[in-house]
Amino acid sequence: MLGLPHSTEISKPLPKKSIFAKFQLKPAQRDRFDGDISRMTLVNVISQSTVPALQAGEKVAAIYVVDVALKRRDYDPKNIALLSTLIPQKMLFALHFEGQLQLAIFHSKLLSGGWMAEEETCLALMGTTLDTVWDNWVRAIGNIHVEEGNTLTEQIAIDDERAKLQRQIETLEKRCRAEKQPHRRYELHQEILKLKKMLEGGE
Repeated sequence: MLGLPHSTEISKPLPKKSIFAKFQLKPAQRDRFDGDISRMTLVNVISQSTVPALQAGEKVAAIYVVDVALKRRDYDPKNIALLSTLIPQKMLFALHFEGQLQLAIFHSKLLSGGWMAEEETCLALMGTTLDTVWDNWVRAIGNIHVEEGNTLTEQIAIDDERAKLQRQIETLEKRCRAEKQPHRRYELHQEILKLKKMLEGGE
């Protein structure tokens, strides 16, 4: 699967009922989860024992690939994030719906790529350690460019803050265009300039 080595392949179902029972999910959580997810299967384990050329990392000892059959394409990402927080393992999710596949991975937050045809989706094991492979997958799936001096986690937080500022600017620009009073429009314009300066890295 995903072009990963045959030595990593397994087939171990992850029954929803077992997850519900083990982690004592509330009825509302169960209903939301069951409404999105049909079934889950552990399909690959990336580790030093399954890929001898890889060294165990300081933070990552193994990466598990979970195949998730969805009941609907517009699933709630919170259900996938919930799995990531409940199970203390590094996991890559391959989400399937009607011949399309989306990759998702959790690294301080849930990151997901675009939908692609299943046969077109593949992942390379880039790196010599599992730490590096994991970080490279996070970068690729989340489309993250790590700027010099930042860690991957720091860059994700920075990108989130930039996205938040951009949304605030767009909201204020819309209000500014609709504002009738010149004084209030000027105030909104000043707020926009301040946020744009913050977005560009100014004070």
